Amino acid sequence: MRLDKLIEKELETSRKEMKRLFAMKLVRIDGKVEQKQNRNVDSLLHCIEVDGVNLHTNEVYFMLNKPKKAVTAVTDVHKTTVIDLLASADRTQPLYPVGRLDRDTTGLSLITSNGQLGYEMLLPEKKVKKTYVAVVNEQVTEADQVAFEKGIIFDSGYQCLPAHLEVLDIQQGQSIVRLTIQEGKFHQVKKMFLACGKKVTALQRISMGPLQLDPHLAEGSYRSLTLDELKKLKKYFK
Repeated sequence: MRLDKLIEKELETSRKEMKRLFAMKLVRIDGKVEQKQNRNVDSLLHCIEVDGVNLHTNEVYFMLNKPKKAVTAVTDVHKTTVIDLLASADRTQPLYPVGRLDRDTTGLSLITSNGQLGYEMLLPEKKVKKTYVAVVNEQVTEADQVAFEKGIIFDSGYQCLPAHLEVLDIQQGQSIVRLTIQEGKFHQVKKMFLACGKKVTALQRISMGPLQLDPHLAEGSYRSLTLDELKKLKKYFK
């Protein structure tokens, strides 16, 4: 949560009074004077002290194993959204999915009330890595792997950042691969294989940044992040 908004909410200050607290160096994060009013904080990760009073946040962070057909959106009149998959008791405040997954892609989706965290994780310069397991309709070759490492070039002329492609298995002419990318263009994984003349027939995201999809989480199920998982996201709290 933004530090300035937290102070206004918890201490019931005016905007002017909140700014005065910063000016008087009465705002401390983890024991150090903090001057950045829009800093993103969470009391699970930070000790937030303002004029001797400890403040507490109530942000939520959910890991969802997104099923097929669910859309990565907050609302949709015609389709089930990832937010719709959460129990009503867990939707007591605005929630946002971090990044997008295609409707027919399954796997790791991070849903949180902390929109500022999502924004930081999606910044292009952060190059947050995302790993997928994909089924491809043909045999993936060493030439394909080299092309992915160099950066696939789309018909539009756009060149993707280098990506790591690993063949896990080949079954009945189909390849099961693991792919790690550093960006998230629209339908990017599918387009990258199409550029090599191949088609993705199934796609699952298994990691995003430091988060790994819980293998015990069934499709359509979700759970809160553990404290250890949340701590791994601390570097994105700016």
